[in-house]
Amino acid sequence: MRIRERLGQALFERVAGPDGPRHRQRIHGTPGPRWFESGSPITRVHGDASMYVGGIRAVLLQTMQPQAMTAVAEHSGYRGDMWGRLARTSRFLAVTTFGTADDAQQAVDVVRAIHDRVHGSMPDGTPYDANDPHLLEWVHVAEIQSFLLAHRRYGARPLDPAGYDEYVAQAAVVARKLGVLEPPTTQAELHAALERFRPELRAIDHARDAVSYLIRKPELPVAARPAYWVLVAGAVGLMPDWTREPLDLPTMPIVHDRVADALGRAGTRTVRWATAPDRALTARLARTRAVSAAG
Repeated sequence: MRIRERLGQALFERVAGPDGPRHRQRIHGTPGPRWFESGSPITRVHGDASMYVGGIRAVLLQTMQPQAMTAVAEHSGYRGDMWGRLARTSRFLAVTTFGTADDAQQAVDVVRAIHDRVHGSMPDGTPYDANDPHLLEWVHVAEIQSFLLAHRRYGARPLDPAGYDEYVAQAAVVARKLGVLEPPTTQAELHAALERFRPELRAIDHARDAVSYLIRKPELPVAARPAYWVLVAGAVGLMPDWTREPLDLPTMPIVHDRVADALGRAGTRTVRWATAPDRALTARLARTRAVSAAG
């Protein structure tokens, strides 16, 4: 039990940041209306340990869009503040999925204000802007497809096709609030949207540098790196074949996908085991919120 508590606390602090417990209490314990009902597909997907694999896959895939990757490289501290960025991203997902409607809207407003400051030019002079609906759609599509695929393969309770369609539709609610004009609302539309981006996707130097940094030089204690690389293997196993060589992703022998699948399952089971006390706490906070709202 002590080992599980220590590992769970370490994982939670890495993903949620040092203020994670305080934010968790506010997100789950504050009474009020939510954008999404408890138990709906988006809460099941975003509350599952498979998000660890899905999140890594999303970051890897998102690097393939040159303008989006250049914006990250020139305006983000992914080198000096990788875990800080992860904490802010996970907090945004938690607030918009589980938090009150007011807190969720405030989180969206903060992100849009940050995007207002992110703009520049590519080496050939082509401009980029973080508020460009096209780039916003790319980030959304790569992210939601990654979460969906990871949950379908590694989730504790995978959804049926209708459930995953509903998940994509619920995720589109947040995407529209962020500025995506016509986000996909079904699995078929989601995968079709990714295919539409294919002609513009390529791995620039910033992308290969970011992938190398995230995979080979993670800001983690040496003892924690094997567990992280297990999750990375699961994420790489979910990547499209056409991305692996351009991004210099690690490959395994002929049985790559089979090995990656086994490692991904082992990694998510470990995360699920280690963070089980946190999920119990979340359930208690949800009950407290329901009682407060009823009163």
